[in-house]
Amino acid sequence: MAESAPKGTIEIAKDVFWVGVKHHNRRLFDALIPLPNGTSYNSYLVKGASKTALIDTVNPGFEGELIGKISQHTDPARIDYVIMNHAEPDHANAGQHILRMAPNAKLVTSKKGKEAALQYFDVDESRIMVVDDGAKIDLGGRTLEFIYAPWLHWPETMFTFLVEDGILFPCDFFGQHTAQGEFYADELGNDVTLDLAKVYFAEIMMPFRKPCLDGIEKVKKRNVKIIAPSHGVFYRDPSIIINAYSDWAGEKMRRKVLVAYVSMWGSTEKMVKVLAGALVEKKVDVRIFDIPNSEVGHIAKELVDSPVVVVGAPTVLGGAHPVAAYVAMLVKALRAPTKYAAVLTSHGWSGGAVKALQESLAGTKIEILGAVDAAGRPNEKDVQEILALAEKIAEKLPPE
Repeated sequence: MAESAPKGTIEIAKDVFWVGVKHHNRRLFDALIPLPNGTSYNSYLVKGASKTALIDTVNPGFEGELIGKISQHTDPARIDYVIMNHAEPDHANAGQHILRMAPNAKLVTSKKGKEAALQYFDVDESRIMVVDDGAKIDLGGRTLEFIYAPWLHWPETMFTFLVEDGILFPCDFFGQHTAQGEFYADELGNDVTLDLAKVYFAEIMMPFRKPCLDGIEKVKKRNVKIIAPSHGVFYRDPSIIINAYSDWAGEKMRRKVLVAYVSMWGSTEKMVKVLAGALVEKKVDVRIFDIPNSEVGHIAKELVDSPVVVVGAPTVLGGAHPVAAYVAMLVKALRAPTKYAAVLTSHGWSGGAVKALQESLAGTKIEILGAVDAAGRPNEKDVQEILALAEKIAEKLPPE
């Protein structure tokens, strides 16, 4: 069981301290990703017999809180190494402040990380220590091993592994956005944690599934006992998140259909209900989202293991309703593993939504199974076409 250290820090192993920040009231990340539970910026202080390392730092604006927490365990001026696993500012920005306080400290990073540090931060090149894949630093009875993990999710990313304690610090990999009081997955609840992690995977890691699988294989080669990512809670049972990531990155599909729609006067919604009812009768798990009233992260989460996506929208000024077009664009931008798509649209005096949505998915490998376009409210002919489309969709899904 972890011991509580003074003033808001946590000791996750002997002389290994979480000194990060929980940002409870942040509600948006990258001007795109909703944060209903806030987020955390996890920074870790590792003290050896002769050297001290700080692994990752915190978001701009929280430098003082980070330094105050470090000071509970050591003089920040005595830090020897600042490990930059990933150059994104929410993890790396405060590194330059620590380097100014600790005149003998080195910024430790990958070859690509050095380029990023010089580009983004005011760091003297002579203070950057580049480590190769598999390189190690001895802190005095504690060994840090560095594992290159490019494209998880930037090209310079690496993991840090504390060998003797079996603690993996993988930065964004295996993370979740939450600022709740719990520090461990089993305290928050493994099911809750995995749900948050799946949203995070969809938004951050899903476009990089092949690098994810490569990263997982590297992790499996180490005797990992705790996974401590840069956002969210830590895992005392690494298999929980490793197995989940293996499924998600490995494109393990479920007998599931994601239906995302917008309806102005109810016609498209009626079409969605007909399709959903027909699919449910075929024992299909149907996940329906009314786009204007849904968080984009929840829609993205369902893309992880839904082989079929159905987009519903009315025609607006000769094209698809903009929020439906956004979802189609999201499927493409996140490089979702979706194999098939279908379109339900309605129109008044002229159509155009079907063509617009199909064009939005152009350039992907997604096969369009069909489209139903109702003039006004769906009539019996439209209903029959929707039922036929449901049959076609069901045939493409994995068996029960």
